[in-house]
Amino acid sequence: MPELPEVEVVRRGLAEHAVGRRIGAVEVLHTRSVRRHVPGPADFAARLGGQTPTAVRRRGKYMWLVLDSGDMLLAHLGMSGQMLVQPQGKPDEKHLRVRIPLDDGNELRFVDQRTFGHLLLDREGERAEVPSSVDHIALDPLDAEFVPEAFVRALRAKRTEVKRALLDQSLISGVGNIYADEALWRARLHWARSTRGLSDAQALELLGHVTEVMTEALDVGGTTFDGLYVNVNGESGYFERGLNAYGRRDRPCGRCGTLIVREAFMNRSSFSCPSCQRAPRAARS
Repeated sequence: MPELPEVEVVRRGLAEHAVGRRIGAVEVLHTRSVRRHVPGPADFAARLGGQTPTAVRRRGKYMWLVLDSGDMLLAHLGMSGQMLVQPQGKPDEKHLRVRIPLDDGNELRFVDQRTFGHLLLDREGERAEVPSSVDHIALDPLDAEFVPEAFVRALRAKRTEVKRALLDQSLISGVGNIYADEALWRARLHWARSTRGLSDAQALELLGHVTEVMTEALDVGGTTFDGLYVNVNGESGYFERGLNAYGRRDRPCGRCGTLIVREAFMNRSSFSCPSCQRAPRAARS
């Protein structure tokens, strides 16, 4: 699933190509892609047509176009969603779900092979220019209003595994499986370490690595494994080349040479170095 760096890359592309462009007649080609728009696909298309994006915002893995009517077009990419900018008349992608024409001869295309992503027209919630359906999502570490000390207090107050806490979008947003594993490797922490066992200094160091690894990924366009994540121009990211833990099972650790291991975690996988990231006793038994 695209994480903060990948979504931010797409957000920047949309800001460049969509802001100030009047939207034409919208086509919903697969109703599942607007399933969370309760009034239905016809209402979605009718309300979105004729509006003009004035800004593109992001909170964690969610992004949205602020529209001149006060509506907000919220997009979540799910596992395989893509927001592409294509010239009108270019052949449709195989998994094109929603077409949004713009007045400059281009169109936004929501392409989603697995249809886990979705688009939704929403209104402002309790926070200015934040959709109501995203109000519960925490700030992410690249947000200017993010307070590291508040995150550390909240993290240490939890009674859970440290990786599970990093994936809790109500605690810190934008972090997924890839960047959690990479930050934990840099911090030399095993994913099963207890949050309550971390010192303030360890928690702050971990947060620093989370911010660092996502910033590095953002600089090279994010991480692409299966070709499903691309930016608005269809280009892949290159951070896969810089990964130290995630997806590197049976490859030597870049610090000590011990082979990286894969462990089951929340119906997913966790990758770590068994030497640099010693598992807590409970996890080893």
